[in-house]
Amino acid sequence: MCGFVGIVNLKSNLNSKKDVLISMNNTLLRRGPDECGYYVTDNALLGHRRLIVIDPEGGKQPMSYKYNGNTYTIVYNGQIYNTKELKQALNDNNIPLESHSDTEVLLKSYILYKEDVVNKLNGIFAFAIWDEKDRNVFLARDHFGVKPLFYTIYNNNLIFASEVKAILKYPGITPTLNKQSISELFGIGPAHTNGLTAFNNIYELKPASFMIYNDSGIHIKRYWKLKSKPHTDNFEQTCDKVQYLLEDAIKRQLVSDVPLCTFLSGGLDSSIITLYASEYCNEHNLPKLNTYSVDYVDNDKNFQKTDFQPNSDNYYINLMQSKLDTNHHTVMLDTPELAKALEDAMIARDFPGMADVDSSLLLFCKNVKPEATVTLTGECADEIFAGYPWFFREDALNSGTFPWSIAIKERQELLNPEIAEKVDLKEYIDYRYNESLEDVEILDTDSTETAEKRKISHLTLNWFMQTLLDRSDRMGMYNGFEIRVPFCDYRLAEYVWNIPWEMKALNGREKGLLRYIMKDKLPAEIVDRKKSPYPKTWNPTYLRAVKEMLSKIMEDKNAPINTLLNREYIMQILETDGKAFTRPWFGQLMTGPQLMAYLCQVNMWLEKYAPKIEI
Repeated sequence: MCGFVGIVNLKSNLNSKKDVLISMNNTLLRRGPDECGYYVTDNALLGHRRLIVIDPEGGKQPMSYKYNGNTYTIVYNGQIYNTKELKQALNDNNIPLESHSDTEVLLKSYILYKEDVVNKLNGIFAFAIWDEKDRNVFLARDHFGVKPLFYTIYNNNLIFASEVKAILKYPGITPTLNKQSISELFGIGPAHTNGLTAFNNIYELKPASFMIYNDSGIHIKRYWKLKSKPHTDNFEQTCDKVQYLLEDAIKRQLVSDVPLCTFLSGGLDSSIITLYASEYCNEHNLPKLNTYSVDYVDNDKNFQKTDFQPNSDNYYINLMQSKLDTNHHTVMLDTPELAKALEDAMIARDFPGMADVDSSLLLFCKNVKPEATVTLTGECADEIFAGYPWFFREDALNSGTFPWSIAIKERQELLNPEIAEKVDLKEYIDYRYNESLEDVEILDTDSTETAEKRKISHLTLNWFMQTLLDRSDRMGMYNGFEIRVPFCDYRLAEYVWNIPWEMKALNGREKGLLRYIMKDKLPAEIVDRKKSPYPKTWNPTYLRAVKEMLSKIMEDKNAPINTLLNREYIMQILETDGKAFTRPWFGQLMTGPQLMAYLCQVNMWLEKYAPKIEI
């Protein structure tokens, strides 16, 4: 796992820009703390920061290879999980390998397959390959966009990087906000529309897409999407196939030359990952698996049962630790550090995010990093297997909008009145919502329920899951820590996408099919446990801490937050401990304290990035 930057200009010599490249690359130190490298030629500059996971000596980047009179150079962030198969194909085509690095395998696979290489890959990846002879650069991103890649065009330069902060280091590029930016931030945020960022003219290469930049400009193509087709397997065949795909995905992702662990919350998803990881360690005579969970000071005293968070994790964690005999560690976070890390979490994302839902993961990874560099998590199971309440709640299904973000009226009211006159959040949200639904392929053979659930599944996969994947990458990589997500294997997602709803939601339960498949492998208490989201702090001192932070901000009537948001409404939010904003800001976790923390992040972001507002 790493970070990279690049500047390509096909009309002018770039040799004088190396200092700019170094400055950009230095912003990614946290993504790649172990090594850095540069490639400089007349029309292309590439920089790389490396987090060593596979082949310390053989995986140095940028990596170049001369083949048939041409030179190809790669910068890459990610992990390829089917390197064994790719190596065999290279061997069959007499292309030699000098290391066991997946970087070398990826570069030479591109030489063999050219743009079709993306259809040969199973992994999480973002990469750029400069073709010296043909003077073009090829950029690509994995199927679900686990690994980030941003770009812009400025003065005939294609500028790209793993994070937006690196692009902003290029001289002359100024962050600006327009109407669309405001709508993205406060209508869609902390989610975002694929392909866009909140900054005008800085874009994201969409998931499952590649770009070729040459003398005729930018050419972008989508290489993969979930395709609807009849599901012909019977119930037993379906269970066997899901189990095979899941186990295969997990075991492929356990490859590492550095210490590896799993995150264990005692929920169904993390328990599945930990079960197979533990079995793998035993089968290969590896050391006992290390598992980690996160908790908060005084949560045992202050936990409040809700429909969305019905129970705490500790009982279930202990159950799994006992069953699998793992080396389990609990990371305990306290209120002051959780509040203090809000700014780091915002910087990690380059935008306001999920408040302490982000900062807690950032601190969790920070605490695990001294003992491990890679973890596997249960992230994405709820999106793939229909685990969220909104798959089942009629109010959410009939909301006519993104079900995790229904507080549209409140979001509009939060805007500064002068901006609210020019920006209609509902109109923008409706446009993005309907645009997204147009991409859903419904089959004539789909039952009414399957057809409706395809729509909500599509929205969840392409919006909510993207937000959580962004969170995992940024919070992990801010600590030089790699988070892998086996449930996000595109083969598993393809197969489960077409399983009829009646089978997927077996017995009318969220993740019903997955529960059934695991019923003989996990304790009944784990299999039957109602979904509980990522744990948050219930300590009342956290509410006091973020309320104090926001109050101090609002004492200054010239605080930048006032230029974008409604000062009077924020004061009401403060006076009511967040209850003036009557529904969660996002998902189920961002309620009163998290909303106030989010508003603090907005002000921190405006202070640090100082975007120009042009509406």
